[in-house]
Amino acid sequence: MSDTTTLDPRATGIPKDGSAFIQEIETLADTLTTVRSGVAKVIFGQQDVVDQTLVTVLAGGHALLIGVPGLAKTRLVETLGIVLGLDDKRIQCTPDLMPSDILGSEILDEDADGRRSFRFVEGPVFAQLLMADEINRASPRTQSALLQAMQEHSISVAGHTHALPSPFHVLATQNPLEQEGTYPLPEAQLDRFLLQVSVGYPDIDAERAMLLATTGADEAKPKQVLSAADLLRAQKLLRYLPVGESLVEAILGIVRSGRPDSSEIEAVRRHVSWGPGPRASQALMLAIRARAVLDGRLAPSIDDVLELAYPVLRHRMALNFAARAEGVSLDSVIDSLCAPYR
Repeated sequence: MSDTTTLDPRATGIPKDGSAFIQEIETLADTLTTVRSGVAKVIFGQQDVVDQTLVTVLAGGHALLIGVPGLAKTRLVETLGIVLGLDDKRIQCTPDLMPSDILGSEILDEDADGRRSFRFVEGPVFAQLLMADEINRASPRTQSALLQAMQEHSISVAGHTHALPSPFHVLATQNPLEQEGTYPLPEAQLDRFLLQVSVGYPDIDAERAMLLATTGADEAKPKQVLSAADLLRAQKLLRYLPVGESLVEAILGIVRSGRPDSSEIEAVRRHVSWGPGPRASQALMLAIRARAVLDGRLAPSIDDVLELAYPVLRHRMALNFAARAEGVSLDSVIDSLCAPYR
């Protein structure tokens, strides 16, 4: 069996000629280098976070950014909106936030002749890049409304379905420290996030650069590099990037071995309460393609699979009580899943 899949560009507008396809991928890689440079002028010391967020958007998914306050999560979303040429909006989630506050609602209008009719007023969810700040502070009712938008790219209000803009991406944030007054996200909603991105503190050099750059008279401003149409084109192109059969088997092996009822790994059977479903395999397949192009490569490698297995699986697995009592971490369990492929 061949170690590469056959390139079959059947979608409208995708070059059928292999050399033309390669040239377009290389051009996209050069453009993404400019995108990364533009973001780096504003976001300091968070290159892994930036790259994983870009991977999420390029793959057409949503990301959950987890980190303590003050690590530029909001600034990152605003910067990406500018650099990628997307219409971005922000929702500050609170316990009293209602579904209509994010989806929109129908209001009663009266014209000059006294005739009355209902008119739908769009909420902030009608954006191409939506930031849901502290998403776990929203009530389950509001979280479920956002879940439909994330999965279906449409919403239902008063019996009518309204399509959301294209592309549509949700970048949600969550504070891992403060849990009072929060509502844990249900597993069904967590599974809709392509990646869970861990946002840590910058190193001292990055923090020094940030300190000098953000407290002076002049502050760097991001510039637009792509448009929404360019991003949609990139998302379509990525789906035709060839993936080796060995990588497909590695993805399936890693994901399927994380399920405690069928895994042959002792650490999984002892410490995992529930494991990743098929959506994890889909997410990992799309993510490795995006990471390859982001790094200027024409095909993903096993290193991409091993690197992205953690942000893909962290929110799709749960440890049981025995694991927490023994101090076992989820990352150590994922280590055991990836070990046969290192």
